[in-house]
Amino acid sequence: MRRTGFEGVPELVGIDDDGRERLVFIEGEVPIAPFPEWSQSDNALASLAELLRGFHDAAKGFDPTDFTWNDSLADPAGGTVVCHNDVCSENVVFRDGIAIALLDFEFAAPGRPVFDLAQLARLCVPIENDFDQARLGWQPADRPARLRLVADAYGLGRDGRKELMTAIDVALARGEEFVRRRLEAGDPNFVEMWNQTDGAERYHRRRRWWNDNHHNFATALR
Repeated sequence: MRRTGFEGVPELVGIDDDGRERLVFIEGEVPIAPFPEWSQSDNALASLAELLRGFHDAAKGFDPTDFTWNDSLADPAGGTVVCHNDVCSENVVFRDGIAIALLDFEFAAPGRPVFDLAQLARLCVPIENDFDQARLGWQPADRPARLRLVADAYGLGRDGRKELMTAIDVALARGEEFVRRRLEAGDPNFVEMWNQTDGAERYHRRRRWWNDNHHNFATALR
């Protein structure tokens, strides 16, 4: 990333003897739930989509063929561009309300950039029913308009916008599959989250909401 001139990722210092990766600290703010009002602004969301576009453009010159990747959240369709796959607000550094860097590349893997953008939309528009949106601290908003803002800021054309709608369907399913696999593995953090957020019903609510509002999102992207 650095060799391409893209500065929106931490700079690697090295790997210590204890196996931990050392990175240069990036000054700024990282919002966590309940998300502060400034982090929910249209400007913050647009800057995040622009940052992801810059990341994808920089990653296109990298050949991932000879490397291994964590495919837990990766695009099931595969691809050749290394994507972040977990662009949520908690994995972004902002400065003066503008996204300047991506963090936490644990789930980075080759895929399609549009799937990475769908994951961003799922987590940051967000694609979520009203009840769970409020529980995370998101304020009421015109979410179809926010999805259009993501597409505009990223620079998606007409075909890309149609592909984005399909990719969101896949991203929703992929996110749920990821949580269920962690549950099956007995991960205590995910067991606690599952129990505190109504378990499977949360995902049923999300899917029903997305299906009920699908036309509104598709219309907004035209």
